[in-house]
Amino acid sequence: MYTNFIYFILAILIYATYQPAEQPGLPWWDAAFAATGLILGFALFSRWSYVRVNDLATRSGHLAADHRFSVVSARQAIMAIILFAILIHGLGLPAYGHSLAVFRILPTLLALIFLLLFLGLLVIVWSCAHGSYQRLYDPQVRHSAYLLGNFRMAVPIIIPWLLISIIADIIFALPFDQPKKLLSSTEGQVGYFLLFLVVVAVFAPAVIQRLWGCRPLDNRFYRERIHALCRQAGIRYRNILYWPIFGGRMLTAGVMGVVHHFRYILVTESLLQTLTPEEIDAVIAHEIGHVQRHHLLYYMLFMAGFMLLSFAVNDLVIFVILYAKPLYRFMISLGITQDTVVTTIFSLVFFSAFLLYFRFLFGYFMRNFERQADVYVYTLFNSARPMISTFQKITAASGQSPDKPNWHHFSIRERIGYLLKCEQDPRWITRHNRKVRHSLIAYAIGLLAIGLIGYQLNYGRAGQTIGTHFLEEIVVQEIEDHPQDARLYSLLGDIKYNQTDYRAAVNAYEAALDFDALNAQVLNNLAWLYATCEDEQIRNPPRALNLARRAVALEPDAAHILDTLAESYFINGDRPAAIQYAHKALEAADGPKDHYRRQLERFQRVIHQP
Repeated sequence: MYTNFIYFILAILIYATYQPAEQPGLPWWDAAFAATGLILGFALFSRWSYVRVNDLATRSGHLAADHRFSVVSARQAIMAIILFAILIHGLGLPAYGHSLAVFRILPTLLALIFLLLFLGLLVIVWSCAHGSYQRLYDPQVRHSAYLLGNFRMAVPIIIPWLLISIIADIIFALPFDQPKKLLSSTEGQVGYFLLFLVVVAVFAPAVIQRLWGCRPLDNRFYRERIHALCRQAGIRYRNILYWPIFGGRMLTAGVMGVVHHFRYILVTESLLQTLTPEEIDAVIAHEIGHVQRHHLLYYMLFMAGFMLLSFAVNDLVIFVILYAKPLYRFMISLGITQDTVVTTIFSLVFFSAFLLYFRFLFGYFMRNFERQADVYVYTLFNSARPMISTFQKITAASGQSPDKPNWHHFSIRERIGYLLKCEQDPRWITRHNRKVRHSLIAYAIGLLAIGLIGYQLNYGRAGQTIGTHFLEEIVVQEIEDHPQDARLYSLLGDIKYNQTDYRAAVNAYEAALDFDALNAQVLNNLAWLYATCEDEQIRNPPRALNLARRAVALEPDAAHILDTLAESYFINGDRPAAIQYAHKALEAADGPKDHYRRQLERFQRVIHQP
């Protein structure tokens, strides 16, 4: 259930991190031919893989085929993600759509088309898997029900993503600059995401239950029994619904909604038909445990935590990617543009972090939250024996091994074993609740530490130092490759000036002028350095005045260049000329004029001194 949710998040991230090139790398017909061939090859391989699962079931029995089915399903889904990444980043298919005006105005429409392409890849996997699933687990499940059941698990991410993207499109289409600037900033993106997350968590269940095709539970006996149990636990809800997941044939239940006005309790028909009333009570108690222990709110925290982690290390990751020049030099030699290489590497790093975070950290909490919900049964009942028998029936009905691993649940055998320990010694309940509490505290401390580190990296002195160091290393490497590029020497001069390494700054600016003697900015920067440098040995007033005059000749209306010429006249003792050009700088300034006014006042004070 959760895996399809994760797959679609990855697909959205793959598309969102793609930066289209100015010109596609291939003619559109070549790209279309290559994409078609890759998709057909993927479909044939998927078909062949599940045929082998059926052959294994005939030769070696259900248990071996069950394990193989899980392995093949996970592998093909991952292959679908990789293929999608190749289509987006490798072939650059979105670049062909960006040339159309409608997609430039409504980029979400183009994104939706490619998300449907990813859905098509998953449909290939699900369609090929249906025969094996039917043979191993449920002979009565129809092909359409199997496909629809898998797709419905992705709805909770597709609908919110579509909504947030459409709203962003509208904001950028409006003729107001302030909302665009806010949404384009890091703070705006974080705030927008958090606001969106809260709105979705509150209101989405009302939409999702309709998209899933849920309907009110009409079995009066169980409806009243579930209602009484919720009232006993102090839980309020909007409705109790049939959950038609995979045609309602799965033995499962669920709860969604963080506020009671939009909270729904879900049960499948198979669950009601297979379990005893006492076992139904235990299952509902488990779902109530999720609500009482605030697990849904914690899931929101984990989503927000990953976003915080992403922003915290974003700049550092970019610097590392740019510093790993040998890697993308090799990729560029294969005919891939440097922009594509950088964005692809960044995407791979980001996806790896995403998988590690949700597979291990998020998975750890999900498994322990499920166990915490299991032991919550003891809050409402004296024994968890009905829950244990429920697990045994689930194992028998599914035909799966009770030891089957699961990234977001402990195995059935492990869950039964822990409940049996709680039956013998209730202190195991307290121990597990304490373990979850301590884990959440550790996570919060870690998240706070990462947030502080991220703030320093992005806004603090430490981040500026790291950024300058990486930028300097990159510029030096680029100079080695392009030793006659004046812009690189100019940039290096700026870096050295900010580091107060004035001698190195002078050398860099002088080198820039050797290759471009008509660069007004370099002339201005070097003139200012010669006129105002803290190191008296570096100051060179005549050279400063010569350079400043040349800069003004090239850009006579630039306030900062006129200011440099005024400073140069002043340091050379020509106070009237300094005042004359200080006036010109003040008049030419378009923005804040405080600096230019102070300069003029300083020059005037000196000339009027007795």
